[in-house]
Amino acid sequence: MKTNEEKKALVKQQYSELALSADELKGKCCCGTKPMSPAKKVFTIMSEDYSKLKGYEADADLGVGCGLPTEYAGIKEGDTVIDLGSGAGNDCFIARAETGESGRIIGIDFSPQMIERARKNATKRGYTNVVFIEGDIEEMPVPDNTADVVVSNCVLNLLPEKDKIFNEIYRVLKHGGHFCISDVVLNGMFPKEFTDNASMYAGCIASAIQKEDYLSEIKKANFEDIKIERTKTVVIPDDVLKEHLDEETIEKYKKGNVGIYSITVTGKRP
Repeated sequence: MKTNEEKKALVKQQYSELALSADELKGKCCCGTKPMSPAKKVFTIMSEDYSKLKGYEADADLGVGCGLPTEYAGIKEGDTVIDLGSGAGNDCFIARAETGESGRIIGIDFSPQMIERARKNATKRGYTNVVFIEGDIEEMPVPDNTADVVVSNCVLNLLPEKDKIFNEIYRVLKHGGHFCISDVVLNGMFPKEFTDNASMYAGCIASAIQKEDYLSEIKKANFEDIKIERTKTVVIPDDVLKEHLDEETIEKYKKGNVGIYSITVTGKRP
């Protein structure tokens, strides 16, 4: 059994490698000379189509989200928005399109490689009101009462101490501020061999917790008006399962009457 710090180190390593290899993955399809391997598909099986959203930048989209949190975030012109696990900047740039020049966007990510990519993307476009900070979202390097809105896309479920994260979200939000998070939750008990698998863990799947436990953590952090805005079933392709799991574990998983879901949830700080 891995410790919490070992789990975080594994996720940091996997996503840092993804940041470095992202250029190789962009644009891969069935017509390409080298289709994306099952090992890489684990990162992208839940991804959403951002391309029609205002502010979308293709080189900032690594395809590792599981929802469209900015669509439900109610971001207004002039807002200060914090994006947790900001990656290459995708959600930050879309949030910027909502806040306008008078707003402020802060992206936080613990992978220095992701921060470097995001900063390059922002500099290339001359964005002066978008900043990217290297830091741990369990201990955010920002003051109390900073944000009007906090967003995140398929990140919290990667980290083991969700209570710390929701307490931090509460701290950095202004009174009356709110969050909108897309994340992965489970229904039913999965085979231990499934949840212990390192690649599945870092790929947003095996680290997720039960849906009711997830909502309970939000309530314990004293948020109000908690609402699930959207639910989507996540189906793991057979080739991804076979890449990471043996046949016996796959059989247990398929017979287990378990579900994996992407939810987008909102809540308000009183």
